[in-house]
Amino acid sequence: MSVADTIEAFAKLSLAGTPPAAFPIDKLIKVEGSQPQFNPIDIFKLIITEQVSQVTGAAHDLVYASMDIPKNTDNADLCIATPRLRIKGNPVQLTQDFIGKFVLNEYIASAVASGPFMNFKINHDLLKSITLTQIHHMAESYGTNDSGKGKHAIVEFSSPNIAKPFHAGHLRSTIIGNFTRNALKANGWHTTAINYLGDWGKQYGLLAVGFARHGDEDKLKADPIRHLFDVYVQINKDAEADPAVHDEARAYFKKMEDGDKDALALWQRFRDLSIVKYKEIYGRLGVEFDVYSGESQVGKEMDDAMEMLKAKEIVKLDDGAQIIDLKKDKLGIVVVQKRDGTTLYITRDIGAAKARYDQYKFDAMHYVVGAQQDMHFRQLFKVLNLMGYEWAPKCNHINFGMVNGMSTRKGTAVFLEDMLNQTQEVMLEVMKKNEHKFAQIPNPDEVADLVGLSAIVVQDMSARRVKDYDFAWDRMFSFEGDTGPYLQYAHARLCSIERKAEMEMPLKSLEGVDFSLLNEPTVKPLVHMLAQFPDLVRQLPANGFEPCNVVTYLFKLCHAVSSALDTLYVVGREENVKKARMLLYWSTRVVLGNGLKLIGLRPLERM
Repeated sequence: MSVADTIEAFAKLSLAGTPPAAFPIDKLIKVEGSQPQFNPIDIFKLIITEQVSQVTGAAHDLVYASMDIPKNTDNADLCIATPRLRIKGNPVQLTQDFIGKFVLNEYIASAVASGPFMNFKINHDLLKSITLTQIHHMAESYGTNDSGKGKHAIVEFSSPNIAKPFHAGHLRSTIIGNFTRNALKANGWHTTAINYLGDWGKQYGLLAVGFARHGDEDKLKADPIRHLFDVYVQINKDAEADPAVHDEARAYFKKMEDGDKDALALWQRFRDLSIVKYKEIYGRLGVEFDVYSGESQVGKEMDDAMEMLKAKEIVKLDDGAQIIDLKKDKLGIVVVQKRDGTTLYITRDIGAAKARYDQYKFDAMHYVVGAQQDMHFRQLFKVLNLMGYEWAPKCNHINFGMVNGMSTRKGTAVFLEDMLNQTQEVMLEVMKKNEHKFAQIPNPDEVADLVGLSAIVVQDMSARRVKDYDFAWDRMFSFEGDTGPYLQYAHARLCSIERKAEMEMPLKSLEGVDFSLLNEPTVKPLVHMLAQFPDLVRQLPANGFEPCNVVTYLFKLCHAVSSALDTLYVVGREENVKKARMLLYWSTRVVLGNGLKLIGLRPLERM
């Protein structure tokens, strides 16, 4: 179908009240990666793509892939850098020639040459009606797509060490990993979330020796993570005074590795009690895992991996230890088995990776672990490649920087539960300052908990994940500026407007909604933000699962709706104006809520 035919087919539609399924999507050209049934911007991209392809001779796929939404949309809604089309000639002259042949239509308001860029402005009225109609049709699923349909991803994240505090690094891994999983699911992937516990090694021999000396059954049952940590600290002090403690610990762990029933029974008890407590904490964070695994569960696979490494002559003996020399790849020496025959972290990771592929046949496996482990994962992936596993390139390390200053305000040791309790207390104090609003909240403790969590998560996700950042107690709890509480407040404010409008939302039908009544200057930037959400979600895997991209978007969306709320009132307005504005605000509330859920937060309706 020609561009003219496509435009004619679209022009015959009355967009008001027409669900997306009735748009003639099938009349558009087909381009890999485009999904106009989910993404309003794609409709305009494909119309531009078809015509640019005709005037330049470039393939549809190349034109489409070369089109971007510019950061500054004052001069263009969509743009193409002509050099990306790989056409011989002067880019500036080529751009002028191409734009000179471009024919404007109902969907494209302007096409301008700006140096080597083709800049396009799209018809805002059509974008507005298409976008608001699509949000009304898709609601909570707006922003999602099926690009990953039929694919399975493993996401390993959180992975705390039993008997050690759930520290800042584990918290970052938990919330970034949860976001990664959400982003994959939003793109149609089937996911399996694995919590790979640090539950094996000599430290468990040390812990067992310590529990025999300092353990308390009642304290263990009441708070296993905290009590085991206290025991671990105490036995390490004992070991400083008496090095023979380490010999006892090694002997105990050897019994564990040899399958001693009593030794394993105590270890299993520590593990099971800890997982129960972890699940309680994860529930508070809104995080769920499909599998609780651990280093302890890959014994056979690890042995098999060692046999394969030897059979393929990848390892060599060095002073009694089995090593892999990766110096030529600038990855140093990897020890996979110590002189006494015990294995190391990387050996267990090799076994675990093989076991996971055997079980899940994954299309991607993402390890969400701090940047301090960058070398470890480069070594791991290289070894998997050397072993000849065709799935090795499907493994990916999603790293992140360190958090500085994440201790309680009293400077004491950090347990996540203490952090959450403290944020809840601080938020309750802040909320109580407005007595009238506080009295209207039916569940203030729960709301304070969720707002406190929002403060932590949004502060963590506000910059690129690989950057270190300073944990700022005072700044993150502010309701002003770009913070988690501000995002929750914006959502709650939109919910309040819905309640006061006394209009059932979503509307049963868009028939009779007059989109032309949404013509004020503040509407355009807000609609453009709403239209961009599906594109943002679709780009997350390709952009390395950067949560800051979503957080930045949500702040911009809130700024745009805040400007609209200053001038576009609902209560007391004529019914047709009220209906159009409520559709705009409801759509914004839905997209903001979808974005909050994407970063792992439950949107609040009152606060």
